Amino acid sequence: MNTTTDTTPTAPTATAATTVGTATTAATAATAASTPRLLVLRYFAALADGDQDTIRDCWAEDGSVWYPGDLPISGTWQGRDQVIDGFLGTAFAHFDPAHEVGLQVTNVFDQGEQVLIEWHSWGVGKTGRTYDQKNIAVFVVRDEKIVTMREYADTQHWARALVA
Repeated sequence: MNTTTDTTPTAPTATAATTVGTATTAATAATAASTPRLLVLRYFAALADGDQDTIRDCWAEDGSVWYPGDLPISGTWQGRDQVIDGFLGTAFAHFDPAHEVGLQVTNVFDQGEQVLIEWHSWGVGKTGRTYDQKNIAVFVVRDEKIVTMREYADTQHWARALVA
């Protein structure tokens, strides 16, 4: 099993901040990731950069996301378009675009086609309240595409910070 912990401090930017390690820099430059780990890190770099083409390219056409709780983003989102336009679109629509939305990958564990990634994310909701969350997700990658993601987070914090 491979593990990585990135403790590099991040500097805020006007729109997004990310620290995902040196492997991500190489993965972002590549048109396709060669391992599940690099693909997931490429996906996180694209999320932080707002790179919609790369985000879309990382997902299998029939990919799915599951998120717990009773939130606007909760449930199973099936298909690449639902994952990106539904799950991600709904999540990011709750943030105030005038403030930084950032993320920092803190741990990556991978074995075979599975990648477990932990990250810190932050921002300000359209509610005006601060969002500061530790997240973890399990990804399954096949044929150099993400086929599933199961995310675990403090859904009560998400609701308090981002839902009016």
